[in-house]
Amino acid sequence: MAINLDKMRNKLTSVQSRGQGRTSQFWRPADGDQNIRIVPTADGDPFKEFWFHYNVGKNAGFLSPKKNFGEDDPLDAFVRQLFNEGTEDSIKMAKNLMARQRFFSPIIVRGEEEKGVRLWGYGKQVYTQLLELVLNPEYGDITDPEAGTDLVLNYGKPAGMSFPADKDYAVSTDFRNLQGHHLRGVRNFTGLSSRFYKRVRPKDSRGCPAYA
Repeated sequence: MAINLDKMRNKLTSVQSRGQGRTSQFWRPADGDQNIRIVPTADGDPFKEFWFHYNVGKNAGFLSPKKNFGEDDPLDAFVRQLFNEGTEDSIKMAKNLMARQRFFSPIIVRGEEEKGVRLWGYGKQVYTQLLELVLNPEYGDITDPEAGTDLVLNYGKPAGMSFPADKDYAVSTDFRNLQGHHLRGVRNFTGLSSRFYKRVRPKDSRGCPAYA
């Protein structure tokens, strides 16, 4: 039987359309300047601290039970075991698996308001800059939907890096966006921690927990 071209066209359309219309809840800046507004949260703290394990299994990253919740964590114990072994290879593996600190804020990206509130992740240096900014009486509450302040991020990711280092960010304010760029309709953001997960699987042959 000859190949069904109509069926092949339908299959091609299906493949090409996969993923279209989906929007990620996480935001990564592109190179250059971008304007964002940090969205207010129900508890008044838009800067959330989390500890993540990376480089385990097929995860992009997951919450550390030990660092975030004070729970017993086989992976944390395994990392300490590797450090105690003291060999070059074990220390290298321990550093690769140890929990890393990240901060997240809910934001609206200017020019992409239709995508709604997304999460922006950053490191300790940027976190410090943001705290100094909000504690500066000149700016007031930068998250206020009516009278807040946009932030300008100047970003350049080094070649070969998946995420920016803090030193690759420059954060400043943009008062030009105050007029006519309010956040009407945006409610206090909740449930940030529910965007992440932690899960433990049986240990592998060396004793390292295999996280899903």
